[in-house]
Amino acid sequence: MKKKVTAKRLSVDCLRVNQWPQIWDSYNFSSESHRARPLNHFFMCSMRASTLKSLSGVNRRTRESTEMDLGIQRRHDKSRSEEIGRYVKYGYPFSGMSEAKQKLPESSRVRQPGWLPTAVVVNIVKPQDKRRGISVDGKDLVEISESKNGCHLLLPTSYKKAGWFPKALYPIEVIDGQHRLFAFDDENLEDFEVPVVVFYGLDIGWQAYLFWTINIKPKKINPSLAFDLYPLLRTQDWLEQGDDYSLYRDTRAQELTERLWAYPKSAWYRRIDMIGDGGRQYVSQAAWVRSITTTLIKRWSGKGISIGGLFGAKLKLTSDPLPWSRVQQAAFLISFWNELLSALVSTNHGWAKELRTSEDNATLKFREKEPDLDPAFYGPHTLINQDQGVRVLLHALNDVFFLNSEATRLTEWVSTTIESDDDLADNTILTGAIASVKEFRANQLMMALCRELARYDWRSSTAPGLTESEAKTRRLFRGSGGYIELRRECMMRLRSSKNKLLKKAANRVISSLRTIK
Repeated sequence: MKKKVTAKRLSVDCLRVNQWPQIWDSYNFSSESHRARPLNHFFMCSMRASTLKSLSGVNRRTRESTEMDLGIQRRHDKSRSEEIGRYVKYGYPFSGMSEAKQKLPESSRVRQPGWLPTAVVVNIVKPQDKRRGISVDGKDLVEISESKNGCHLLLPTSYKKAGWFPKALYPIEVIDGQHRLFAFDDENLEDFEVPVVVFYGLDIGWQAYLFWTINIKPKKINPSLAFDLYPLLRTQDWLEQGDDYSLYRDTRAQELTERLWAYPKSAWYRRIDMIGDGGRQYVSQAAWVRSITTTLIKRWSGKGISIGGLFGAKLKLTSDPLPWSRVQQAAFLISFWNELLSALVSTNHGWAKELRTSEDNATLKFREKEPDLDPAFYGPHTLINQDQGVRVLLHALNDVFFLNSEATRLTEWVSTTIESDDDLADNTILTGAIASVKEFRANQLMMALCRELARYDWRSSTAPGLTESEAKTRRLFRGSGGYIELRRECMMRLRSSKNKLLKKAANRVISSLRTIK
């Protein structure tokens, strides 16, 4: 904060921002409606958080009577401010760790800067303004001085240092940012400055309008876009030290999804909606991440009838997680989808023929746009290219191999082409790992699994040619409960297989699904 003395008053340098298009002159302004015409400008400055906190009051909503409540702020959540304070000092993810884990020596490696670049928005109360019948004492006023030498916020003549209290009403009221402002109780943060947007004499109705537009109106980013930012945000330390296990799971799931999309020989190459813009009719990245975390990276205690994640739980054989690198996990996942596509392309089952020869508008448009793609796998009427199908197929892959990890000796698979876990983005190394899958003992079970899955009728409820009974059955697959129904149907298909390992896994899954209501 730049400080200087002007007539024994501390001041803060600021910048005037002119924002008033001519069209605004025609808008309705009304003092009676608490929306008096505002100034055609506001100000921006940098101020010590401790100073701003001392000068600021918050008009909170109380709803203690039937009269209009002019407060705009929610109740102050002390725990939220404390969390922000920890973030400022230690950054993320250290600030979110438990106290016990913060004390571990290795946790210090994930301390990072906790920047707060978003401005606190405030209003300077004018001398005549009242809040709940109270106005600012003359010696407590904050004023604005504009001259050829610049623009300055003049702090109250009575203000000397942080910890100051007004005689009556606070001279500054917070419009947005109360939880950030009240995070600075630590003396180690005394010099921390925050950017401030300053309005002068802004009517309370406009303050409520600003609060609403800042906190309510903005559209949250699409979850797929958030996941797409992970590679820019992530460090390996986050994966190893993050207190919340979901941080690891989401990050790993995003990595695997990205390789499915980016690897040129993947069945899903460029066929996942990575940023959720809906431009192409493929399953979104967010849905893929959720499906992978729910299946392959699912946590498991090792007890009960439930089934753990192949990449995230302890195996019965070793009582340890599967020691595969990220490259091996990606190679295994890509191999499964490629094998399933191959099995489906070579099949002549009736349901696949129906989708390939359909003349409905959606299929015709698909074939015109993607003439080389199989409508039974990628088309508009197949569950394989929908959230439910992706989830259930990943369940099938996970369940079969988790339950048969000992029989297939999963822990023995070591790819000699992988030198580092950082090789995930190297297509040449990933190609070598995929090739080694074919030589791996478990590949025979994967091929058998994909042949059985290709026989199942994956038509969705919108597919042409379905009987009313068939369409009604498929409508049950919609919604959250649909995952269980489709998973059960899929396991019934595997239970009829001649392959003993598939039958064993299917029976176990069906038994576990009976416990889920």
